[in-house]
Amino acid sequence: MIRHALKQSGLRRWLSARDRSLFHMVASRHWPGAEGVLPRLSRSADHGRLWFGIAGVMWAVGNPRGRRAAARGVASLALASATVNTVLKGSIGRARPVAHAVPLVRRLARHPITTSFPSGHSASAAAFTVGAALESRRWGAALAPVAASVAFSRVYTGVHYPSDVVVGAALGAGAAFAVRGLVPTRTQLPPPARPRADAPALPGGDGLIVVVNPASGAPPTLADPVRQLRTALPEAEVVLYEEDAGPLPKVLEEAAEDALRRAGALGVCGGDGSVNAAAGVALRYGVPLAVLPGGTFNHFAADLGVETVQDTCRAVAAGTAVRVDVGRVSPVAGPPAEPVHFLNTFSIGSYPELVRVRERWSPRLGGPLAGLLGAVHVLRTSRPVTAVVNGRPRSLWLLFAGNGAYRSVGLAPVRRYDLADGLLDVRIARAGRFARTWLLAAAVTGVHRRSPFYAAVRARRLRVSGLPEGTDMAYDGEVAPAPPAFLIHKAEEALTVYRPT
Repeated sequence: MIRHALKQSGLRRWLSARDRSLFHMVASRHWPGAEGVLPRLSRSADHGRLWFGIAGVMWAVGNPRGRRAAARGVASLALASATVNTVLKGSIGRARPVAHAVPLVRRLARHPITTSFPSGHSASAAAFTVGAALESRRWGAALAPVAASVAFSRVYTGVHYPSDVVVGAALGAGAAFAVRGLVPTRTQLPPPARPRADAPALPGGDGLIVVVNPASGAPPTLADPVRQLRTALPEAEVVLYEEDAGPLPKVLEEAAEDALRRAGALGVCGGDGSVNAAAGVALRYGVPLAVLPGGTFNHFAADLGVETVQDTCRAVAAGTAVRVDVGRVSPVAGPPAEPVHFLNTFSIGSYPELVRVRERWSPRLGGPLAGLLGAVHVLRTSRPVTAVVNGRPRSLWLLFAGNGAYRSVGLAPVRRYDLADGLLDVRIARAGRFARTWLLAAAVTGVHRRSPFYAAVRARRLRVSGLPEGTDMAYDGEVAPAPPAFLIHKAEEALTVYRPT
């Protein structure tokens, strides 16, 4: 045992000597052009400012994959930073290198006062970059030189030993993979909407009539979707929807009628509400639907596997398509009425009010921030709704039905694996004493399965009645008065939608 301890002690001394030797080699060497760049780069990464700024750019100019890469990078950075700064630095307590070991021109204006091992800057750089790369290889490749430069700058400026940087980077990469374990990337998930369908191949877009809704609230992108469409499918007919042309469903009806006459397809470029309207028209006319993501969230397109306009254009040109389920809300009381369709979600309770608040605040705050603040506002001001669900009286904060089984993070539905599984993802948040507080805590911590106020089941139909007059329902981001009694069910594999292989 004594011999083993001596060997370990000798190994530590050897590693420490090598570490200090590498540090002094970097300190004594002249690095052309680095003096004006690396110290500034190192300072810009303080408190993650560099990476948060890059994430903002990725979100503003990127496609859905770029935005997911930004979000995953930030989440990975947060986990790595918390692990390094709150757990490891205080427990190891390694002293920083001596400041005068590097030339004065390289030193930072403020020498860090925290302990040296491991490097928090390197952990954050690796976490953000690896997290982004797990979602988008292109963004990962673009960020890798920046991350490597930040990590090297910590040795160059004399605030870390090389081993601090190496271990910090390894911890950061580990944090990114830990986040992926909690929230898998899309490449890890099975392909959604598996049933293949026959759809006409339209090379050049001949026979495709696309209705574009410019008011869908799409975030700015570098490439205009209409220009991309006209470049990829020059023979497609593009209809820019304007309010003075009448209601959007009427314009879609005319486009679908034209597409049917030409044995082509109906296309829609807009958000989930526009896609919902187009899906109903496509069902009535029996034409395939081409979905071009052009809204704020594009949930249906993302779950379908269509992330860009180019994805849809390739599928239309090749004639590759799948069949998907369509949710239906069929009134069973009151005057006869047509069923309401939903491709994503249906709900009653607090969510319709959240949709209204989000739509009202989005022009000033943007969709994501409006949604977050709207949730806080609704949580404070909303009241439960009474209903009879499958014959049982309930007092509800929320009744949610998803068109297909969702993967979740906490209470929030995130992603569907399969758009043709024949199932409704039903979730009920019941009212009760302290229920609102409990559900908020469950949403944050993800331990909702033990809640007495929350239930989740997979079903094929659900009957709801006894709703008070004036109750609203939300479906695919739209809000409308709810029937007093209705059946939620599915039309299985009813809609044909283009999707690239």
